[in-house]
Amino acid sequence: MKKKLFALLLVAVAILAACSGEEETETITVGFGVGTYEEQFREGILPILEEQGYEVDIEVFSQNMQVNPAMDEGAIDASVFQSTAYMEGINEELGIEMERLAFAPGAPQSLHSENHDSLDAVEDGTTVALPNDPVNQERAVRILEDLGWVTVEEDAGTTDFNLNSVSPDEYEIEFEVLDPAQILVSLEDVDYGIINGNYIAEAGMRIADGLAIEDTPEEHRIIVSVLEVDLDEEWAQDLKAAYESEEFEDYITGESRYDGFVLPEAWDNN
Repeated sequence: MKKKLFALLLVAVAILAACSGEEETETITVGFGVGTYEEQFREGILPILEEQGYEVDIEVFSQNMQVNPAMDEGAIDASVFQSTAYMEGINEELGIEMERLAFAPGAPQSLHSENHDSLDAVEDGTTVALPNDPVNQERAVRILEDLGWVTVEEDAGTTDFNLNSVSPDEYEIEFEVLDPAQILVSLEDVDYGIINGNYIAEAGMRIADGLAIEDTPEEHRIIVSVLEVDLDEEWAQDLKAAYESEEFEDYITGESRYDGFVLPEAWDNN
């Protein structure tokens, strides 16, 4: 009799363990820098993942440079803040193996001014504020190159870009190199500033109101990044599907603050 009771007890424990495993919730931790991408995620992606049964932790870092080391340390599973070019530079610099999982709606850089209403005020000695990190700085001077204000050497690079590759074209431009987050609040001190689009959107401004707007190349578009070893994990593929979903598309296109953002091509199939 005791043996039968013991056997029944073992069966009951096994059943409870199996049921417990079925109800276990997988947790995904996603990291963000400063800007609108966390808001996009919280309002447009989080509901999709939670409906699928995921528990999602959101980590917002005060400085973008903190995000990738956190992924390398295993503190976050994915990030939404950087471009492919920036990611590849960090991979090489820090020895991380990150990959692009999907494109996210991203804001192009744009040129703004609080001291001038048009580009016609440019002259020798005009001051232009640029981001201080190489990748965004290269993007910024390409806008000036398209305007004919400067010339950029063909082999200037992206992740290793520096202003030694820039020379005057029509004008002798003076550069003010600032942290990307500081350019918007420093516009009164310069003639023009080139600002990353997420800061424009976060401030409630319209990218379309910029005096010049970047034609963002693919390597500078915002991506969802994960470690290479996680690319084929079910949670990663569900995260990718959420970013490419019609539900997320409807959220982004229904919000006027995202007017002017570069949208994922995957939505063309929705």
